[in-house]
Amino acid sequence: VRLAIDGELAGFEPYGEALEGHDDTDIDDPVLGTAMLYTSGTTGYPKGVNRPADPHGLIEAVLALGYRDGDVHLVTGPLYHTAPYLFGLQGPLTCGATSVLMPAWDPEEALRLIQQHGVTHSHLVPTMFHRLLALPAEVKARYDTSSLKVALHGAAPCPVPVKQAMLDWWGPVVWEYYGATEGAGTVVDPHTWLAHPGTVGQADLTRLRVGDEEARALPAGEEGLVWIRGAGQAQFEYFGDADKTSGAYRGEWFTLGDVGRIDAEGFLFLTDRSANLIISGGVNIYPAEVDAVLLQHPAVADAAAIGVPDEEWGETVLAVIERKPGSMVGADELIALCREHLAHYKCPRAVDFVDHLPRDDNGKIYKRRLREHYRARAAEQGG
Repeated sequence: VRLAIDGELAGFEPYGEALEGHDDTDIDDPVLGTAMLYTSGTTGYPKGVNRPADPHGLIEAVLALGYRDGDVHLVTGPLYHTAPYLFGLQGPLTCGATSVLMPAWDPEEALRLIQQHGVTHSHLVPTMFHRLLALPAEVKARYDTSSLKVALHGAAPCPVPVKQAMLDWWGPVVWEYYGATEGAGTVVDPHTWLAHPGTVGQADLTRLRVGDEEARALPAGEEGLVWIRGAGQAQFEYFGDADKTSGAYRGEWFTLGDVGRIDAEGFLFLTDRSANLIISGGVNIYPAEVDAVLLQHPAVADAAAIGVPDEEWGETVLAVIERKPGSMVGADELIALCREHLAHYKCPRAVDFVDHLPRDDNGKIYKRRLREHYRARAAEQGG
């Protein structure tokens, strides 16, 4: 089915014509449909995640976001990704709210659309927060964002200073969740987050745990893999890949490969993806912690710490930096910044500057591509 809405498009049937001749009254036996979405592929190839329709889960999500008549959701990302589709289209339209779609992400344009349409809800990723905060003060002051009720974010760890700055600007409307295409994990409201900075929410231990490689629960405060219970309607399968599906599960529990800890009060804190782990001299280093420090520098537009081969240490930390236009910040200054805030073994040994970092259009960075590029370069130089 190929439909053109509000205009003609070659090879597409006009939406209005497709509806002609059909009864517009409610049907007697409505069935909730479902969509098979694909993972973003930041740590491997995208995988189709086939999940059964879950009307109760949809209702819970919609109620949590608190849509009301007249609400407007600004869609900031592509609808072929899970969060923009579910939060930006399926949820609002199920409630009769309006969705405003951006053709592409631009921070000032987002502010303009919020003001123009009285946007009440939106879904963003931490990179978008960083780009919004980087706008000149006079640009940020030009637009009224007081209509916002919920600015939901997820998809990647958000540095505490970045989220705090957004709360200072937009007020207590910034909500965070942890989950993925495969399933949902936690959610945290702004007031709870302010009391527990850095958390992604309080874990329901019947549905989420931090455990070892076999999903056995670990004591409070101990780091391990984050496991989500996939039972009944929450069960998913990777389309056409039974081995991949079974490999993701330990009984009813599956993991997305994220590492974290649950504190004594039950709050979940994420460390990083296990695939991004750097092992230097036998010590584990999680790049997200390094990225968060580098992004505090006013001249840094984007940052990604990765592990590169080293004969003595096995791996060392390389910081790949995208500078803001006109900035000339150097490697020594950035390494010194890291040493102010991190243990020295976690700090970059080298910095490389690039024009653009490879980010997916949902905001996640392709660290796998960066690692492959720099490891190939190291192999060539070694040869």
